[in-house]
Parts: sequence; C-alpha cells; structure tokens
Amino acid sequence: MHLDSFINGRRVASPASIEVMSPIDGHTVVGSVATTSAEQVRDALSAARTVGTFWSQLPAAVRARQLIDAIEDAAAIPDHSGQLIASEMGKPAQDADGEFQFARRLAAFCAANIEAICADQVIDDDEGTLLRIVEPMGVVAAITPWNAPVILAALKVIPALMTGNTMVLKPSPLAPLAVTAFYSAIAARLPDGVLNLVNGEGETGSALVESADVDLISFTGGPAAARAIGAAASRTIRPTVMELGGNDAAILLDDADWGPELAERVVFGAMLTSGQVCMAIKRVYVPRERHDEFVADLVAAARRVLRIGDPRLEGVTMGPVISAEARTRLEALRQRSVDAGGTVTELGSLDESVTPGGHWVRPAIVTGLSDADELVREEQFGPILPILAYDTVDEAIDRANGVEHGLASSVWSVDIPRAQAVARRLRAGFTFINCANRAGVSLRAPMGGRGVSGHGREFGDLGLSEYVQSHSINYPATARVGSAMAANRYPGA
Repeated sequence: MHLDSFINGRRVASPASIEVMSPIDGHTVVGSVATTSAEQVRDALSAARTVGTFWSQLPAAVRARQLIDAIEDAAAIPDHSGQLIASEMGKPAQDADGEFQFARRLAAFCAANIEAICADQVIDDDEGTLLRIVEPMGVVAAITPWNAPVILAALKVIPALMTGNTMVLKPSPLAPLAVTAFYSAIAARLPDGVLNLVNGEGETGSALVESADVDLISFTGGPAAARAIGAAASRTIRPTVMELGGNDAAILLDDADWGPELAERVVFGAMLTSGQVCMAIKRVYVPRERHDEFVADLVAAARRVLRIGDPRLEGVTMGPVISAEARTRLEALRQRSVDAGGTVTELGSLDESVTPGGHWVRPAIVTGLSDADELVREEQFGPILPILAYDTVDEAIDRANGVEHGLASSVWSVDIPRAQAVARRLRAGFTFINCANRAGVSLRAPMGGRGVSGHGREFGDLGLSEYVQSHSINYPATARVGSAMAANRYPGA
C-alpha cells in the first residue's frame, strides 16, 4: 500500500516517502506514504483558503449533511478496517474497528448540535440592538498522533469542518496509513480543498505550522513538540488548541466496590492500547489497608482479560508498543523503578503469536515506589503501572495533584456524592467516576488539559466552539436619530 498526499481534491505524488514498519515483528513494511514537500504544503493551505469563503457560507446543516454522507461512504469501504490499524501501530483489530464507528457517531452528535453553536443571537431592548454572530476561524492546521489515529483525527476534522473551517491535516509518521486512506476518501467526497492530507516529518510540520496562511493550529501530542508549535504560532499570533497527555491518577476510596469487576475496570483503564493512551490510568492510589488485597485482585483480573499477542488475531486484547524506541524506553524505565526499590509483578498471558523482533512490552504493576520516583512523577505512556498506598483521602488528593500534568483522573466509590466531592478537588480537565479511559468518555462531555496537559477542549459543545469566533454587531440606542447628546456617555451610565 502506498498513499499519496491529498491536496485540492486530487492525489499528489512525491519522490520521497515514509515506510511504515509493523511493530508486530519489527521489519514487515505495512505500507508507505508520500512525503509532502514544503511547496505542496503551501498548495494545500492555498486550496483551503480559496474554498474557505464558499464552504463557510453554506448553511451549517448543509455542511453537516455533506460531511456525514462523506464519512458514511468512506466507512463503507472494506479496506478501512481495524486490521490496518493493528498492522501499523499494534492496537488489537477488534478494538481498532471501533475507531471508524466513532467517527460516524461523532459526526452525528456534532450535526445535532451544530445549528445551535453557529446560530446568530439577537438582543433588542432599551440599550439597543446587539447582533452576535459566530464565524469560523478560517484555515485550520491539524496535527494528530498515532495512538488512536482515526479517532484523534475525527476530533479535529469533524468539529472544524462542520463549523465552516477548512483544514490541512497531518498525521503522525508512525501510523499514517489508516488516517490518510480514510480521510482522503472523505475529502474526495467534499468540495475541493475543504480537507487536505499531508504527510512527513519535521520539515512538513514546520511548513504547516509556521505559515501565515493558518488561522488556528490544533495539535495532539507531547509537550516538547507543543513548545515548538507554540513558538511558531506566537510568531504569527495564531491561537492553538493542544491536548498534551496526562499522568492520570485513580483514587480508590475505602468504600469502593472492591472485587473482581473493579480490578478488571482498572486493568482496562490502564492497559488499553498497551497503556499508550493519554487518558489511561497512570497511577493508582489505594487505601493502605486494602493495598495487598487490591494487588492480588488486579493480578488475577489481568490473568483473565489480558492476552498479549498478534493484534490482528481474534481474542488478543493487547499488542506491541509502537516502536523499538518506545520498547527500549519502557524497559529502561522499569529497570530504574526496580533500582529505586520497586517490586515488579508481570501481568496477563503471552499468546503463542508473540514473535521475535516485535516491540513487545510485558504489562506489569510496580509496588513499593514513592511519589518522587520517575514512574510515578512522569507519564510513562506504556503498560507499567505504579500502585501506591495512602492513609487519608486528603493525602491522596494532594499526591494526585502533585504532578505537572492535569488531563484526566478517576475516583472510585459507591458513595457518588462523596466521589464527586473528591473529584472537585482534583486538578484535571476531566474526572471519571467508577471507570476510566474510554469507558468513561461521553460525546457530550468536554475533555481537555490543564498545565502541561494543554489547553482547549474536545468533545461536547465546547469542542465545537474551539473552532469558531464571536463577532458582535452593535447598534446602541444612543446612536439612533435624535440621540446625539447622549452618544458619548460611558457604557452603563
């Protein structure tokens, strides 16, 4: 499989390309994408700018209908399946199939809310006539990561296009195949230039984010890249929306619903996609008197539900990590945790399909660490989970808040008002109750970060609102005929 860039309604070739190696065995070439040159990036931005006025002036319902139809058509193509995602980045195929269905459901949700978001507001009273209109930002540059490739692109493409923007989308070079194939098929069913797909490494990304033809940059990734993008955005005074990962704490209260089901929920909340999820559980705080019991339950639950193997096979629930570099980093992190005094307990069962050369990392929990240790202090982004004992709820809250990240968290208790009271004290953009990760996401619930976890929101009405700006048109009563003597008074006087 080789995929070209998709610019202004057509596929655009390039002499250079990026090969995508499967993490399953570390050497099979799954496919390749054309490397988009800086000149081609400029062409994509120009195409998006040219069609922008036409697209933005269509009624919101018309834009929504066109996008929904395009997504439905693209989702019906047999090649757009979880098997491709499994092959290029290691997520189990049955799980990855849901990414395409997510795009369809998100489009339906946004379509149901788009007219309210884009509607004019008129206030006509003794103070005058105020007309507040909502306008798209313009041309959006979107840069997306590899760990949920179709979903994380959908969270940018669908709200941005439905609100009247046009877009140039750049996927991660680590897993660009499913994104490029799926969204190029969508773009082909929209007016030329509304959605453009480019691929590449740093040069392509720099050409995109440094351009004065970009009106908004929407980025999901890590803090290092975010700082470079933020610096580029500052030079052109462009706004950004950034989701930058998390070090998400789960606080299990003493009245949690202890037992096998809770343990299974924690396992899935931490280990889905081999722990490579921004909103995955990254730290677990357990009452000291429950610590050993919970660890035993967690090990037993993982033995039941974690089957590590070839993600293309039915029944496998955990595949490899994304790259050899990620595997090496995680193995070194685990060893440093042992050196710091931690005890490692491996989880799950290895399937016979685990092949030499693949980027396999055996999931594990680590006990006996302190909050000062690296595995607790920093986001691991992999299947190694620290379990930490606490003595009081106040202590657990303070420790949960004691990291730089502030994306998601979770509180576990049968007393929901108590859980919500604890959640109010957590420094996070989103807190789950009695669940975590994908199990707690709602299309209506905005999610985003604080601190180094970023700014802006995705999902819900706020996720749509990130892609519009307000324009107030005011005709005050003092400006009406015969009101000249009052025209210069201060507002509210």
